Amino acid sequence: MTTTTARTPSAPPPSASPPSAPPPGDDAPGRSRTELRIGGMTCASCAARVEKKLNRMDGVTATVNYATEKARISYPPGIGIADLIATVERTGYTAEEPPPPEPAPDSEGEKARPADDDPELSALGRRLSVSALLALPVVLLAMIPAAQFDNWQWLSLTLAAPVVVWGGLPFHRATWTNLRHGAATMDTLVTLGTLAAFGWSLWALFFGDAGMPGMRHPFDLTASPADGSSAIYLEVAAGVTVFLLLGRYLEARSKRRAGAALKALMELGAKDVTVLRDGREVRVPADRLAVGDLFVVRPGEKIATDGTVVEGTSAVDASLLTGESVPVDVTPGDTVTGATVNAGGRLVIEATRVGADTRLARMARMVEDAQNGKARVQRLADRVSGIFVPVVLLIAVGTFGGWLGATGDTVAAFTAAVAVLIIACPCALGLATPTALLVGTGRGAQLGILIKGPEVLESTRRVDTVVLDKTGTVTTGRMTLHTVYAAQGTDERELLRLAGAVEHASEHPVGRAVAAGAAERVGTLPPVEGFTNVPGRGVRGRVEGREVTVGRLFEQVPDEIAGAAEEAEREGRTAVLVGWDGAVRGMVAVADAVKETSAEAVARLRALGLRPVLLTGDNRTVAESVARQVGIDEVIADVLPEDKVAVVERLRTEGRTVAMVGDGVNDAAALATADLGLAMGTGTDVAIEASDLTLVRGDLRVAADAIRLSRRTLATIKGNLVWAFGYNVAALPLAAAGLLNPMIAGAAMAFSSVFVVTNSLRLRTFH
Repeated sequence: MTTTTARTPSAPPPSASPPSAPPPGDDAPGRSRTELRIGGMTCASCAARVEKKLNRMDGVTATVNYATEKARISYPPGIGIADLIATVERTGYTAEEPPPPEPAPDSEGEKARPADDDPELSALGRRLSVSALLALPVVLLAMIPAAQFDNWQWLSLTLAAPVVVWGGLPFHRATWTNLRHGAATMDTLVTLGTLAAFGWSLWALFFGDAGMPGMRHPFDLTASPADGSSAIYLEVAAGVTVFLLLGRYLEARSKRRAGAALKALMELGAKDVTVLRDGREVRVPADRLAVGDLFVVRPGEKIATDGTVVEGTSAVDASLLTGESVPVDVTPGDTVTGATVNAGGRLVIEATRVGADTRLARMARMVEDAQNGKARVQRLADRVSGIFVPVVLLIAVGTFGGWLGATGDTVAAFTAAVAVLIIACPCALGLATPTALLVGTGRGAQLGILIKGPEVLESTRRVDTVVLDKTGTVTTGRMTLHTVYAAQGTDERELLRLAGAVEHASEHPVGRAVAAGAAERVGTLPPVEGFTNVPGRGVRGRVEGREVTVGRLFEQVPDEIAGAAEEAEREGRTAVLVGWDGAVRGMVAVADAVKETSAEAVARLRALGLRPVLLTGDNRTVAESVARQVGIDEVIADVLPEDKVAVVERLRTEGRTVAMVGDGVNDAAALATADLGLAMGTGTDVAIEASDLTLVRGDLRVAADAIRLSRRTLATIKGNLVWAFGYNVAALPLAAAGLLNPMIAGAAMAFSSVFVVTNSLRLRTFH
């Protein structure tokens, strides 16, 4: 009468993690990969130039990300890192390999530098503060004619000159560097605009009528006719410089905040550890741990690396790593993850993974790979940014010529041309995707959701069907005792005590479930003598003088017990007969229990417009029982592991866009075949590497959260791009038509970039 449930096979994790996903086009053997930190980039067109130059090298494939200021490069034999750096430097920028992470100081040593204490950011903040203090009186005097006193224009010149020259130095320096290499970027537009306004003002002051005592200067938000010899633009030159410095400061600060989640993730690990050496406890840096080392973790300490508990019992708090607030009980034989916190008793752990192979390191690497990647829509934005600056220069020249030819008014023509130069910066285009990716993937890491790349986001939007593996995904993957049925005249506790005693010596999953359930319900189990295992049928043994038999070893079964067993099997459980002294005395039933959160998870997936399908190698009776409990209507059962791919492909040929959620080795191929693969982080490494999204916790509800977060991130990217494109499309004609004062144009341009970054930062509040 006993049936066994097909189970998803598992495999021990490999000793080393596969390399991170390479850049596009990098699948030829013998190629190398590296990452360079790029310095001196000030806008998206800078990143486009560097990327273009690197990709022109024979056999090199490069992706340059403006937001992370990094280049991911794949290159063939015969090219070295020095060649790559030299190419970047010839383009006018700096390049270096990122330094290895510095170990954090001990708690008793020097305190770590705050995350916001960035020397470059501090220097930019000082430049902004001084420039703003000097520029404010200049702008107020120009905007309020009543405040203009005799010779006010000379005071404005005195205050504006250091703002334009020193405050705008980062823009001018970048412009000069790019000009030396025959290139034009956003800095070129800023320098041309501000220096043109400042130069015109100097000419009017020293050679025109603007320097005369008693001169008054009206202020207008649009380009209007005026006497060129008396028109000064000091407020434009100073105001635009301050607005752009403010935009760059807020942008830099926001970019660092956007990447804070990844930095926090990488700093979660323990800094030192107590290792057992020759029976003595020795305190050593965590990076000196080797596989096989035994180390001690006391209550309140972080677990230094991934390992297996050898001694002790405790509760482990993984909330910092997975977002799961409930500590997990661990006993000898259980696996633990580095960076989690020992919340209970003393543990002795054997290290199984160290360094770059740990789960924490792999999580950080996956997040960073995703942040460095580019979605298809971002590549379009990069191409636009790359040609935008020369196009704007042509528009500015055309605007000046058009106004001059139509009105003969040099001042109005000059004002409109300067407004075009200043308002047209494509920075918002370059920041639209990277900042949203930085924040979205970082927030996902905090919640235990790892997004492998930006292309994953585009897949989540189209998914309409989600295929759920049963064992280990919807269910716990562990057999547990569910039902005990005792025949008339037999004590239920006695039946369970004797069955548990015999099964305690068994290694079969069903037997272990019976033994564990019996020990939990009746307490200490008596010893067994003469234990015998009959493969595929059951076990026997002598317990307290009785010959106890458990399994399918009985020739005759009473109708009442047979009926109870059949009822249990109809409900998807595994029935096991129990008897002694030659007679059947009862039945116990075990089942792979459904996770408490699975029904809620399925409801959440349905709310996202997804159609759930249960896929399993178990028999249909068991599968349909599980499906009923969690609210799934469509069940595909009796599927061999190698046939799961065929099921996914069949669903796709029916016109469905399929997401697959699984955890085992036998799910890996199906995860890779599906339009979107989601691996439970509690599963095998093979499944995790084959997936697009990794759910660090074994909670199916996180699958719905992962799809929601991915869709929200994609929506943010699209919103950013719509704003950035729309802003430039609308602003350029207004500026060319003379409807914008150049200073207002500068403020609007700075606001555009700040808006995009701020909009992306809203993803930090995702729950």
